[in-house]
Amino acid sequence: MTSPLPSIPASPDGAPPTRELVFDGVGVDLSGVNVLRDVTVTLPQRRIAVIGSNGSGKSTFARLLGGLVAPSRGRVTVHGHDLVAERKQVLRMVGSVFSNPDAQIIMPTVAEDVAFSLRRRGLPRDEIARRVSATLERYGLAERADAPAQSLSGGQKQLLALSAVLITEPALIVADEPTALLDGRNSRLISSLLLDEIPQQLVLVTHDLELAARCDVAVRFEEGQLVEVDDPSPVIARYRRDLG
Repeated sequence: MTSPLPSIPASPDGAPPTRELVFDGVGVDLSGVNVLRDVTVTLPQRRIAVIGSNGSGKSTFARLLGGLVAPSRGRVTVHGHDLVAERKQVLRMVGSVFSNPDAQIIMPTVAEDVAFSLRRRGLPRDEIARRVSATLERYGLAERADAPAQSLSGGQKQLLALSAVLITEPALIVADEPTALLDGRNSRLISSLLLDEIPQQLVLVTHDLELAARCDVAVRFEEGQLVEVDDPSPVIARYRRDLG
């Protein structure tokens, strides 16, 4: 029997969380280049696809939410919390998954890598062990708990990276091309987990338009600007048309 999926964390006062992302006049300058400009949008949807050409600004949008870059202008709030003024709290709420899981695997073994995510939470050792065991069982990695993390297949590594994020029970998952390096079977496995199983709000940056079509809303960037926010079907249709 699998363990239950993590719940969306409540607000500190016990009130239901505000699950929306708000960008108000946001711009980002990197090395003197304006890579994202005047982004204003509110996104309460559960599954958010982010699409666009290479260099369009979509990955910068994701990196903002993950705390990897800061806004040069404007304001970002994540579930009611200001990204700049409440940075530490926001970072605890957001889990990021990237295309290359090797960049996220830190510890020698599978179990140690998942446990590493909880080290700064101040939990008792037995509680950490319990949660690690439940997480590995939930995501099909229990039999590889003591295996070297680098001995896993590509799909297993991505499951490990995702497990290490999910064990912290974030409110928001930001996934930047999480299936880009996977074969068809493992791509379907990770996609199903992200889109159909986890309860968290998901921001999915992807070139896979079939994945984008399964989301609740599509956000399209071009040349550093937000050009469309709509149901996925018409956004994807126009994007395909513009690609020729």
